[in-house]
Amino acid sequence: MRTSEIDEMDFEQLWRLYEELSRVLAIKIVAEKHELEKRLAQLVGPEIGVAFAEEAPSHLVRKYPKVAPKYRNPLAPEETWSGRGKRPKWLVKALEGGARLETFKIGSEPET
Repeated sequence: MRTSEIDEMDFEQLWRLYEELSRVLAIKIVAEKHELEKRLAQLVGPEIGVAFAEEAPSHLVRKYPKVAPKYRNPLAPEETWSGRGKRPKWLVKALEGGARLETFKIGSEPET
């Protein structure tokens, strides 16, 4: 089909063409996926290939185990920090204001 033929089509014709292309593409994508999975199974073995195909996407899998919080904001107790990663804003502001990290430790007695 030439570009000039597409330009001459009215809305209804274009919409039917779009739907037909979408249907054909969906069928071809599924077939291509099955073919790639079959090739992957041949390369790494059927057990590993199936397990690999059924894994959760990598962005949904936690790389490290969840860690319990070690520090708590006394002004907003729901705000906590595990001590890993970037320091939260509330802690950075408090430390810049002269507070000591130990004062926010969960389970420690407040200094008098």
